[in-house]
Amino acid sequence: MIQVENLRKSFDGVEVLKGISTTFEKGKTNLIIGQSGSGKTVFLKSLLGLFKPDSGDIIYDGVRYADMKRKERIALRQKMGMVFQGSALFDSMTVLENVMFPLKMFTEQTDSEIRERADVVLSRVNLVNAEHKLPSEISGGMQKRVAIARAIVNNPHYLFCDEPNSGLDPKTSIVIDNLIQEITQEFNITTVINTHDMNSVMEIGAKIVFLKNGYKEWEGTKETIFRTDNEAVTDFVYSSELFKKVRKAYLEEHED
Repeated sequence: MIQVENLRKSFDGVEVLKGISTTFEKGKTNLIIGQSGSGKTVFLKSLLGLFKPDSGDIIYDGVRYADMKRKERIALRQKMGMVFQGSALFDSMTVLENVMFPLKMFTEQTDSEIRERADVVLSRVNLVNAEHKLPSEISGGMQKRVAIARAIVNNPHYLFCDEPNSGLDPKTSIVIDNLIQEITQEFNITTVINTHDMNSVMEIGAKIVFLKNGYKEWEGTKETIFRTDNEAVTDFVYSSELFKKVRKAYLEEHED
């Protein structure tokens, strides 16, 4: 679990995060949504420990980041997995080598132990026969699955995903969404996802935090987002005619 209390962050005198408070629970896919410039990326980087907040607290499973000593912060970072927007795989490494990389960097496991663990996570993301291929030789969806495998190979407590569906077709996006959700529940990980993809919001939004101009404008779930009267949320989420029709149909179906 990650608890955020009154988080504030400024750059060059301009406040980007304005007193955000929320909780991200274990075993749930927690989504951060909002327009470009709303503070999503700064918020995610603050959760990763890449930005130091001006004030407020981030609490990881009961321990405040501000109270952690250097060794504790290093240990915390080793409990984090990250899926980057463009997958960020090493071009010159095979799929298998990409997945083994964090284990070689951050553990003292033997080569056979590392290989065994990499095989387990590759199997979990259904990439058994691609281990000797280079990233350039596989599809965008497969690259994303490699990125997920690499992110979970160290058994992280926390999984952060930045636009995991970026550049993927709608069908592949659903596959990736479902995979992230399954892994989150299976391993009881605290997962936080930055996304613009409204399909993801509808599919896997167990918890949704909507940011606007640096404030937490609204929070809820994929069920309550259909019923909210918050105009900023409805304008953002239901900006397309298709989603407006989906919302209307949902509300009509669930009328008392």
